[in-house]
Amino acid sequence: MTDHPQDQIALEFDDVSMRFPDGTQALADIALRIRAGEFVSIVGPSGCGKSTLTRIASGLLPHTGGTVRVDRNNVGFTFQDATLLPWRKIQGNVELLMELRGVPASTRAAIAREQIELVGLKGFENHYPKRLSGGMRMRASLARSLALDPSVFMFDEPFGALDEITRERLIDELVDLYMRKGFTGLFITHSIPEAVYLSTRVAVMSARPGRITETFEIDFPYPRRPELRFDPRFVETCNTISSALRATLETAGPAQ
Repeated sequence: MTDHPQDQIALEFDDVSMRFPDGTQALADIALRIRAGEFVSIVGPSGCGKSTLTRIASGLLPHTGGTVRVDRNNVGFTFQDATLLPWRKIQGNVELLMELRGVPASTRAAIAREQIELVGLKGFENHYPKRLSGGMRMRASLARSLALDPSVFMFDEPFGALDEITRERLIDELVDLYMRKGFTGLFITHSIPEAVYLSTRVAVMSARPGRITETFEIDFPYPRRPELRFDPRFVETCNTISSALRATLETAGPAQ
């Protein structure tokens, strides 16, 4: 993994709130600082504003209160859906963001090939998305963002629609990518085991309006191996975070 200054902040939410035009208060008083090189996952109930938070951080959605600090010129984003263009082959899809930034054709073609190989899709460059499985399409989506070499990478439940075996395989591959690239990660998920397995820290969000209620340091060393999922300490950590999440639901007032 890439070394980073220990006190360098890559992404910060300072008293961030979000109220939609219809009056729905999605987020309130979000305070979270993510150091460079950290991989932080956020877990919370459906509708608590987890995805809204990542869209605000990436600049896709304006917030209505507070401050977000991040270099948006160097941010990668992977959505719940792979969002590939069906009329473009995988090579063309992976080149897309570079093309939009004006990277010369020969340069972006070479970078795309490197990233396609990195995510395990070598040999599928000339396939259309419809010819690939859900897991392969998500790998292509990862490659597309990795091609920009982001310093901060945001993931909005990218594996939620996949079967369990494919999901675990992609989680292992993401850990490997994180170690190789050294980016700062913000990962949104409903799965506590997924969050614990991936992360250096897990934040728990309350029901809407979403607030960060508690954070947990995850001290399992990298690389993380599949057998970690059966380690009693891993199970205990998941149970502790699950209890914290349940507590936020029990104390939640009516949604605004």
